[in-house]
Amino acid sequence: MKCGCHFTKTVYRGIIIYTTVSFAMAVDKKGTKQIAANKKAWHDYFVEEKYEAGIELAGTEVKSIRLGQINLKDSYCSFKDGEIFVRGMHISPYEKGNIFNKDPLRVRKLLMHKREIVNLFSKTKQDGYSVIPLAVYFKSSRVKIEIGLCKGKKLHDKRDSIAARDAKREMDRAMKERNR
Repeated sequence: MKCGCHFTKTVYRGIIIYTTVSFAMAVDKKGTKQIAANKKAWHDYFVEEKYEAGIELAGTEVKSIRLGQINLKDSYCSFKDGEIFVRGMHISPYEKGNIFNKDPLRVRKLLMHKREIVNLFSKTKQDGYSVIPLAVYFKSSRVKIEIGLCKGKKLHDKRDSIAARDAKREMDRAMKERNR
């Protein structure tokens, strides 16, 4: 984990007080820093394929993402005129952004190769497939979004995955007790 922080300035009875607000980001060996993950997508869908895409953002949105103020829950991707867009992704307004802040839920364009977009579009025309954002991260200084070609889980599939997770947790616990 790599921690980051930003400073806030407060004036109290003529005294200037600087306080730090810290947040944690996971740092990968490849130099990527994960900002947000869509855990609900892994619960509700089977992820068939993963793709990396750039995202078109304004400057204040990037600053807000650096502070970790992003939510991927209930977001999805749609296609229009041979382009791919992400909808429902909430990026909180940057507190010092004043007039330059954009709408938090605006539709944002994803940057991918044309053949990848066509490939995804053709696969989503099949029954039950959709494109869901899985994670947002920094790769060097660029914001990237990991999207997945997903197929919806039925209720019994969710129960099976929960049972498998609980069984794995029990095995790990038993192995830990045995190794003591």
